[in-house]
Amino acid sequence: MASLAEYFAANRYAGKYNIGDRIIGQWNKIPFVGTVGNDSVVNELEGPRISVHLDLPIVVDGVVHNFIKVKHKDVRILKELVL
Repeated sequence: MASLAEYFAANRYAGKYNIGDRIIGQWNKIPFVGTVGNDSVVNELEGPRISVHLDLPIVVDGVVHNFIKVKHKDVRILKELVL
């Protein structure tokens, strides 16, 4: 009988990003830079998504967003921030 660790390693989603990774991307066509909070699958219909803690808040329709959830296709790793 396999252990639970072996079962989950073989059958469940393994995240592409680690907690604390710096990423850059677009959310609702708005560019952002932030830090990965979590990379997981909540359900099979939505698929994997990344929770992001934003460096700067985004305001959409008068609502301030400091934390967003995005798909992997909308982000990439931030290698270097050039100012």
